[in-house]
Amino acid sequence: MHEINLESDLLASNEEIARENKNIFDQHGIYVFNLMSAPGSGKTSLLEKTIPELKGRLRLAVIEGDIQSTKDADRIKALGVEAFQINTGSLCHLDARMVHNSLHHFHLHGLDLLIIENVGNLVCPAEFDLGEDHRVMVYSVSEGNDKPKKYPLMFHRSHLILINKTDLMSHTDFDIQKARKDASDVNPKADIIEISCKTGEGLDRWIEWLTTRIMMKKS
Repeated sequence: MHEINLESDLLASNEEIARENKNIFDQHGIYVFNLMSAPGSGKTSLLEKTIPELKGRLRLAVIEGDIQSTKDADRIKALGVEAFQINTGSLCHLDARMVHNSLHHFHLHGLDLLIIENVGNLVCPAEFDLGEDHRVMVYSVSEGNDKPKKYPLMFHRSHLILINKTDLMSHTDFDIQKARKDASDVNPKADIIEISCKTGEGLDRWIEWLTTRIMMKKS
């Protein structure tokens, strides 16, 4: 009797569809990033600050992943951009097939940027490639210092780590230098930017990081 590794089969199937997604994005010249974090770290708040800076010069759309409700998609639509909500039910992550099926709801021709806001979870989303160009992680000061070493996979697989809610630093015992060191130990290749969606600190560096990569994809 042969043992069937269901997890390996699931990930292999996901990788195949992710490659299809990547081909579609590349054919249309669409830059795609997968936005990941724990619940409440500020992903949607980040998009509410980012989209107004970009939508006058770029055509963009957002895929919103959540276990239930359309609250985040509604917040994005209020900014005047296309958004499609994926409700995963009991699943704690988006997978490549969900993203693939959602593409039928967008006019891909002429799209410059597709943002995928993943389900809030520190483990599962990092395991599933969606066909994106880069993975961006939001890591909140309110989560504490221990997350890079306790939940290394998402840090390891992210191309950029945004340390958010720096305005709360004086109200916590968060050690930002230790957090940066631990994140770099886990993933020395990742860029790290400190931001506050409330005060605007660091958002110019984030926008520069993002626009540079969008332009590289379009060139």
